[in-house]
This record gives sequence, C-alpha cells and structure tokens, in this order.
Amino acid sequence: MTQAQAQVTTRVADPASVDAAIESRFSCRAFLRDKPVARSTIEDILRVARRAASGTNTQPWKVYVLQGHSRDTLVDKVCAAHDAIYANPALAADYREEYDYYPEKWVSPYIDRRRENGWGLYGLLGITKGDKDRMHAQHHRNFVFFDAPVGFMFTLDRVMGRGSLVDYGMFMQNIMVGARARGLHTCPQAAWNGFARIILPHIGAGPDEMLVCGMSLGYADEAARVNTFHTPREPVESFTRWLD
Repeated sequence: MTQAQAQVTTRVADPASVDAAIESRFSCRAFLRDKPVARSTIEDILRVARRAASGTNTQPWKVYVLQGHSRDTLVDKVCAAHDAIYANPALAADYREEYDYYPEKWVSPYIDRRRENGWGLYGLLGITKGDKDRMHAQHHRNFVFFDAPVGFMFTLDRVMGRGSLVDYGMFMQNIMVGARARGLHTCPQAAWNGFARIILPHIGAGPDEMLVCGMSLGYADEAARVNTFHTPREPVESFTRWLD
C-alpha cells in the first residue's frame, strides 16, 4: 500500500465536528463590523473549500474578496442604485440578473416556504405587511454585507454549462462550513445578482464572467435580534423515497 492509499483509508473526519459545523450554520444578518477577519484565515477557508467536487474537475469558481476600501466603495455604489430603484421603480429594468435564480412562476410547496421565510423574518423585526419603507431598509442591509468586514463575489465563465452551478453550490457550502469550523458566520446572497453591471467592473472581472452571487463573512453579532431567526427544514421522510 502506498503512502497516499494509507492516507485515504486512515484519515477520517470527526463526524461530530462536521455535523456541528453544518447544523450551526445559518444565514447571519448582523455581523461585527469592527472585528476583522485575518487574510490568512480567509485563505485557509478557501484552501479547504477548493476540495469541492466538480464535473471532470473543472473547478469553475472564481472568487473576489472585498475588504476595506474596495468593500466600502462597492457598498456605496450598490446602495445608491438600490435607493434609486426604490424612488423610481422603472429603473429596475436597467438591472437584470444574468440567470434565473428563482422560478418565473411560483407553486406550492416552494411559494409557501418562501412566504414563511419572509414573514417570519419581518415578523421578528416588527415589520408589518405593507410597510414598504422598512422592508426596503431591511433589504438594503444586503448591500452593506450586513456589516460584515468581508464580502465575497463569485463569478463563472459564461462558456460553462448549468452543471457548473451545481459545482459552485458545493464549493460555497464548503466555504460556509469551513467558516463555522473557525468560529465565523456567513450569509450567501443572491440579492447582489441584479447589480452585476456595477459589481463586475468594480471587482475587475473579465467580460466573459457572469456574477453567480455574493456572500458576507465575519463574526456574528450575537446581541442582534435578527440572528435568532433560523429557518425550519423539512423532515427527511418528506423529501426521501426509499427504493428496494
């Protein structure tokens, strides 16, 4: 047996640690802005995350890490655009997502879960139905990375197929789980997608790259009420069919 084979057969992850990292993950919506994350920690998370599976080992992910001035400048640009759309909804036509993250037509049970998620969050924050100003303000929090000191932007070469988005999901999950293993939290954010025309030039992405989504990374603000909101999950028997 070679040394490499011995490594494969003897190195086993601690299942308790892996499960704890997965089960303690949630979409954090309030971070400690003044508690930075060391570059070495971010690099270590990405080093581990790159072990994600991908079809024929294409590894289609491209990652842009925003901190400091680059982060703050992007926040200013996108927040201004978001406010402009709120003031004049016709401007939304200028900001289109490059791929359909959500379905054109919502059906049960997905629309039911979406509504439960939205009103659960807004209800916790005391935002009532029809309170458009406060809804806008809460949605606006996406575009300050929920005060996280680190923002990720993920891109994909447009030449790649839809299967690469499956690969990307596994890569991003590795980042989120790796962050938890280091005491950090994350929030994956499709909210950024409509602002690709602002984001891609800002981060220096090439003309053949497509924005996949953004993500916030940092230390959770444990005193923030919004971070007590954890979404429910369906029981295993509701989505599993056993075939003998």
